[in-house]
Amino acid sequence: MKRTLIAVVLIAALGGCGGDDDPAPREELHHIHGLGVDARSGDLFIATHNGLFVAPAGKTSVQRVGDSRQDIMGFSVAGPRRFVGSGHPAPGAQLPPNLGLIESVDRGRTWRNVSLLGRADFHVLRSAGRTVYGVDSGTGRLMVSRDGGRVWDTRDPPAGVLDLALDPRDAERVVASTERGMFGSSDGGRRWRPLQSDAGGLLAWPQPSSLYLVDARGQVARSADGGRRFAAVGDAGGQPVAFAAAPGGLYVALADGTVKSSGDGGATWAVRAVPS
Repeated sequence: MKRTLIAVVLIAALGGCGGDDDPAPREELHHIHGLGVDARSGDLFIATHNGLFVAPAGKTSVQRVGDSRQDIMGFSVAGPRRFVGSGHPAPGAQLPPNLGLIESVDRGRTWRNVSLLGRADFHVLRSAGRTVYGVDSGTGRLMVSRDGGRVWDTRDPPAGVLDLALDPRDAERVVASTERGMFGSSDGGRRWRPLQSDAGGLLAWPQPSSLYLVDARGQVARSADGGRRFAAVGDAGGQPVAFAAAPGGLYVALADGTVKSSGDGGATWAVRAVPS
């Protein structure tokens, strides 16, 4: 994917911020920022400009989770029932404009601040257990926490980061998709090595030998060597705004609010969730 397409994905991935049974009006899912799957239930969670929604396993209909209307810009499923997020408070909330790192331990029904309230806005957020990586949209800094987001170290990214993916076997091994192509690190982002200069997009890394990339056109590619080489595998059918993986599948949110899934490594895609 050429650099002009990388810029398009950067705009889609990092831009656009600003009761449990409620159906989701179509316009509320036009600003999807993140996806995550509860591995136990198969429920798909969708983080948006207007709060968190869920499409239960086996259903394409989407419902709001909890009462919050906060703008969840960064989102990651960190473990069973535990989500981490970032973004901006709901209109009228008596909070600073940046939420720092927030956490839910009840599958998104309620949230609490963990750290950096008023000081960080993570538009890229990835986690593996207690390890959390975040890219602060205000400064571009890459931040890493080993204790669930309470204490952070700052790293220098190789370029403006539009997405990150963590090796499922080793959270120290990370691949960054940036404005200048793909880079890899084996020490938690302290040092970086170039992988590809003309590829970029959104990333998902469900298995050690399968790192996936979706570009601005929705073209999906797979790397078996941690991002050095990619081979085309399929087409998601539109411009992606979020990309995620879970056991047994890949998930992509498109700009029109549709979420698709693939159970065959990105070769074919079917609708997983749609606004009501």
